[in-house]
Amino acid sequence: MHIELSTKGEMEQAKKETISTLDTGSSRTLADRVCHQLKDDIITGRLSQGSKIVEEDLAREHGVSRGPLREAIRRLEAMHLVQRIPHAGARVVTLSEKMMSDVYSVREALEGMSTRLAAEFIKPKEVDELWLLLEQHEKNIDETEGTVYFQREGDVDFHIRIAQASQNQLLVKSLSSELYQLIRMCRYRTAKAPSRPTKALGEHRQIVDAISRRDGELAEILMRRHISGAWQIARELLLKDYHD
Repeated sequence: MHIELSTKGEMEQAKKETISTLDTGSSRTLADRVCHQLKDDIITGRLSQGSKIVEEDLAREHGVSRGPLREAIRRLEAMHLVQRIPHAGARVVTLSEKMMSDVYSVREALEGMSTRLAAEFIKPKEVDELWLLLEQHEKNIDETEGTVYFQREGDVDFHIRIAQASQNQLLVKSLSSELYQLIRMCRYRTAKAPSRPTKALGEHRQIVDAISRRDGELAEILMRRHISGAWQIARELLLKDYHD
């Protein structure tokens, strides 16, 4: 069906609305790209903890205007990776001992629960997929000569796959959105600790073995022990940074 615009004014208004829609879509795309890059820079430490977010510098570095950059920063605030401090502006979050302790405590409880539920509800196909995922992780560790075990986000993340297998959407949401990027930031610090990659992979295999045997109690204990061990390493690294 063809509808003619009756006046020149209506034609001009339609043109403006079309341009506005295109601009909004372009802005969202730019914000997506900048948010993804800044997120990785924060998690991996390329943007140092506690550093001030200087919009002018970041806009120039990423080749965007202030609008998409500010949208990206708002998203990072929602991920708890950026904090807006009164009279000081936006800064990259600082992983203090208290914050990391809180994150690991919550993570241990939630992931322990999700692992126990996964042992109850997981499908045989999902168990096979977990074993295949760990084989890929082993190859990735070998490629770095055993120095790094840092998982990309999403379905290739062992811990997220466990949460998904629990079939509890509240757990999945808590672990994959509300806490996820802070957890990844904490995990990145421990991923390169000496001997940690190989040890973590072995612990993951023990967890999958318990899940595959439908032993929810053992699976939960192993996951809690795994996360508690990671926290001890993270705490030691924090203390080392403080003394250095």
